[in-house]
Amino acid sequence: MKGVPGPTGHVVVVGAGLSGLACALHLLGAGRRVTVVERDTGPGGRAGRLRLGGFEIDTGPTVLTMPHLADEAFAAVGDSLYRRVGLTALHPAYRARFADGSSLDVHTDGEAMEAEVRRFAGPAQAAGYRELRQWLERLYRAQMRRFIDTNFDSPFQLLHPDLARLAALGGFGRLDGRIRRFLSDERLRRVFSFQSLYAGVAPARALAAYAVIAYMDTVAGVWFPKGGMHALPRAMADAAAEAGAELRWAAEVSALERSAGRVRAVRLASGERIACDAVVLTCELPVAYELLGRRPRRPVRPRHSPSAVVLHAGTDRTWPELAHHTLSFGAAWERTFDELTRTGELMSDPSLLITRPTAHDPSLAPPGRHLHYVLAPCPNTTTGPPATAWRDLGPRYRDSLVRELERRGLEGFGDSIEQELLVTPLDWSARGHAAGSPFSLSHTFAQTGPFRPRNLVRGTENVVLAGCGTTPGVGVPTVLISGKLAAARITGLPGLRPGRTRTSPSLLVRAGADDPS
Repeated sequence: MKGVPGPTGHVVVVGAGLSGLACALHLLGAGRRVTVVERDTGPGGRAGRLRLGGFEIDTGPTVLTMPHLADEAFAAVGDSLYRRVGLTALHPAYRARFADGSSLDVHTDGEAMEAEVRRFAGPAQAAGYRELRQWLERLYRAQMRRFIDTNFDSPFQLLHPDLARLAALGGFGRLDGRIRRFLSDERLRRVFSFQSLYAGVAPARALAAYAVIAYMDTVAGVWFPKGGMHALPRAMADAAAEAGAELRWAAEVSALERSAGRVRAVRLASGERIACDAVVLTCELPVAYELLGRRPRRPVRPRHSPSAVVLHAGTDRTWPELAHHTLSFGAAWERTFDELTRTGELMSDPSLLITRPTAHDPSLAPPGRHLHYVLAPCPNTTTGPPATAWRDLGPRYRDSLVRELERRGLEGFGDSIEQELLVTPLDWSARGHAAGSPFSLSHTFAQTGPFRPRNLVRGTENVVLAGCGTTPGVGVPTVLISGKLAAARITGLPGLRPGRTRTSPSLLVRAGADDPS
């Protein structure tokens, strides 16, 4: 594995999102001095927090899977995720509601899900689910350490026996076709293939290998942190500070000071100069490349994932048919993906994710009130309407979403809203997200694994990238891995697995200072 040469004693991490904080914890555990600079007034990045009329709103992801990956970062400094954050396993992980009026609870326990599939679609589909689950487990084992949790220096690293195992499992076929081998019920196939939207590719065109995301959602389990998703980056920031990191809020980076192929200092918009031995950039790729003064040449133009419209609604009531996470599928499916990724039209028959965090933490809303998060995928600003069009389009689309929710059984949804926030591609663009999408580069074959933008920067030997735009990619689990991989480029050390601890020198120093002897 290639790494950062020369001195690496003091590392500046730009960005206090999940990847930056994970990176900081792994660096601290390896004995580095770490300064984290963040343009916002607190941690989180995409996983931020907004207070609106007594409602505590998570501004980013709402689904937590694979929490042990976060625990790896805490373990690096002798800490534990489970000590700092209360996690609730969600049962069901999702509730899927379909246009024909049917409903399926998606359980991560194998026996419970098999029984639910038998109730929903009969014994043949239950047997198919059992085989699908076994395939997902084998797929995950074949991919995780070799193709996801790894730093790529060359495509030749793919030439490994695990590649043959992945091929034998059908990982290079199409996702929709592979799921069809196990399940003939079209509704069930949606439950195990909608996750490819996270990767920015329609199930009919996505590699079957991306079913590993379905493994994370439907087998490994879905969790909810008490206090909302923002509780995770907040706890990571607290752990980093206690391990000796310097955290600088409202500190926007304006320039990198370079000489002889290395960054010597980070300059803030305030004019302050922070000398450093290495830098980790977790900001959006276009911002990172602008700071570096160069954009790497790629054989094809970058393709970005679809975007999303999010309606945060604080309401005076809720609806019993909603689980913590509810997938509300329209009748259309293949046409929906064409609209999102090819024709650039808004979904004519939308499939929606509705999240109700107050189902497990009522403190996120005033007494007797509820918080609902409605996510509607939409084309990005390259494929669909430009960002500026959403100034007028946004309010109209919000009204159409409310009407659709009421048509699907959430009667009085519009009248129940007391506080709301609408987020559109215009807002994502204002945050610096390329193509107005918070989901970064899509996971086409040419933007996956060793073909995704590398986390080492050619021409600047002490800068490393992290975040969803680089390896391994989009999603909470993968950006946590991204931070660990970035730290490994600097330290040369692999990340810790939970259950093992490495005591940070900064912890030893503090312990010695507090020792009365």
